[in-house]
Amino acid sequence: MPDVDGNAQQLWLRLVRPEQEGENHMSTLRIALLQIEPTGSLLGNQEKGIAACRTAKQMGADIALFPEMWSNGYRIYDRPNEDWMAEAIPVDGPFVDAYRVLAKELQMAIGITLLETCESGPRNTLVLLDRHGRQVLQYAKVHTCDFDVERNLTPGTAFSVAGLDTAAGMVQVGAMICYDREFPESARILMLKGAELLLVPNACPMECNRLSQLRARAFENMLAVATCNYPMGVPDCNGHSSVFDGIAFQDGVEEYDMCRLETDGQEGIYLAEIPLDALRQYRLTEAFGNAYRHPRKYHALIDETIQVPFIRADYRDT
Repeated sequence: MPDVDGNAQQLWLRLVRPEQEGENHMSTLRIALLQIEPTGSLLGNQEKGIAACRTAKQMGADIALFPEMWSNGYRIYDRPNEDWMAEAIPVDGPFVDAYRVLAKELQMAIGITLLETCESGPRNTLVLLDRHGRQVLQYAKVHTCDFDVERNLTPGTAFSVAGLDTAAGMVQVGAMICYDREFPESARILMLKGAELLLVPNACPMECNRLSQLRARAFENMLAVATCNYPMGVPDCNGHSSVFDGIAFQDGVEEYDMCRLETDGQEGIYLAEIPLDALRQYRLTEAFGNAYRHPRKYHALIDETIQVPFIRADYRDT
């Protein structure tokens, strides 16, 4: 893959581990996680991202997912706030438009991420384009990291689900961004709205506990979770992008591992397969998700009172 200087840049192309015994692959969704390093400029990121998408298509991907805030490489730390906030761009500008054209050309869905312009301050946004280049979902990060510089971002206001037309058929897709993962309510709401797959752009160290959170979100909601992180050293990221297929148990398999893919820390384009038919059949019969919940008993979940030891002076209710 050439970089913006024209020099040859070799990226590792990694495939998911072999298929597990007994799986049903009548309908398989292939997701490419673009675990790539930003270039330092908007145009450079655009060109490198387009090249990565082309490689993902060659690998057979139905969806390509970028890490968090790809437009500026999540370069918001150790810089004056006014500098990185000035890098916000509109959703209807040339950066996203280039990916609209590309998605239609490649016949591949693309989850592109950006620092988005907003009247109240920039937002941390994912735009999901279907294989016809149509925008089907725009999601702004709800749980901004208000204990740090993300306090300068405008939080999103809602979690949404959209039908995504892929070569594997229609898939109901929702999104979380990085810190959203820390709150089980994020994935739960998306499940209740019909999501089968969650796309999770990320920019932080993915150690065993955060990976366990993603596994839990997939397990408890019976949905697939695909997370794309930056590679090691960007700036404190470490790769370990992952895909969990949401199937905790499978007939005839003593210990089925729902982890379809966990990358190492190296830059690369990584492909994972999700058996949609098997996931949908599993959701029809298993005990999790919304099957045996008792929402009338959950009134405390909507109580807005914050008690000790969780009171924080920088909390904002927006």
